[in-house]
Amino acid sequence: MEFKAYKMDGLGNDFVIIDQRQNQIKLTKDQIKKICDRNFIGCDQLIFVKKNLKIDASLEFYNSDGSTSGACGNGTRCVAYLLSREMKKNKITLETETGNLESKVLGEKLVETKIGTAKTKWNEIPLLKKLNTNNLNYKIIDKNKKEYFGGTAVNVGNPHVVFFINNIEDFNLEKIGPEIENDKLFTEKCNVTLAKIINKNHIKVKVWERGAGLTKACGTAACATAYSAKINGKINNKTDIEFEMGKLSISIDEKENISMSGPVSNINQIDIKI
Repeated sequence: MEFKAYKMDGLGNDFVIIDQRQNQIKLTKDQIKKICDRNFIGCDQLIFVKKNLKIDASLEFYNSDGSTSGACGNGTRCVAYLLSREMKKNKITLETETGNLESKVLGEKLVETKIGTAKTKWNEIPLLKKLNTNNLNYKIIDKNKKEYFGGTAVNVGNPHVVFFINNIEDFNLEKIGPEIENDKLFTEKCNVTLAKIINKNHIKVKVWERGAGLTKACGTAACATAYSAKINGKINNKTDIEFEMGKLSISIDEKENISMSGPVSNINQIDIKI
């Protein structure tokens, strides 16, 4: 099977985007995993763009391990930019598993997406048992064998747990990430973020994504981090979340709606033979 697709990224968080609106390209889980494999094409997530008669399009997200994902902030921003160029308009609405997301092209390769409100109840994350989601009192151990207890759990389309620590380099996220992701406490697994508050307008993070592993950036993690910081009194309504390759700006309005804005890459068309 041969077909054309697109490759894009948001701050290095990269995607293969397959347009199914005209051509019904169907892939098995193994084929999705192969496309995501860095030894083949390689990406953090694969995205299907599907026809929607009411709004601009529908999206399906797949992680690099072939599992589905309910939301993908950077992926949504990339597809919104792609469709805005195609449709010649700067506002794009896309259906996802967790609701319709509105995006706006603010400038050249600069896109804002409204993610919606966060869920914080234990059964909305979801967790196995009732706990204080503001502080799970979850133990993580740094490279010097020091113990740290904390973790704020929120769901912004995907379940996240955010740890606010003094130095994100003190922890081995490649070890901690999969341990927490697969802990039975998180019944649908979870994304793991280590966050360092620089000031009220700047938070530095590292992210382990459920089903994808270490990623250079993660849009929903940025939203989860900002919201977690707000409810813990660490920021006000706006902050920049810094990743390895740049920043996403997060704002939370008076109704608790979360928006994220940041850069997207060039649109690169690729040929896939699988």
